[in-house]
Amino acid sequence: MADEEESGIHCRLDELLAERGMTLTRLAELVDISIVNLSVLKNDRAKAIRFSTLVAICRALECEVGELLEVA
Repeated sequence: MADEEESGIHCRLDELLAERGMTLTRLAELVDISIVNLSVLKNDRAKAIRFSTLVAICRALECEVGELLEVA
């Protein structure tokens, strides 16, 4: 089924948080996004992401989009 297929995109949120000594909870506070939604992204289960969300995460983590998302 198409819904069960992987997107081919890997989110490196875990690695970036660890490198910065930041928790998912703190990131959620900084970008005003629920922990549940960040967890979906972190676990590569997201099907889409708004550009505004992507920009907010990258600003909070002081990274570029290519550091956060990579082709799997």
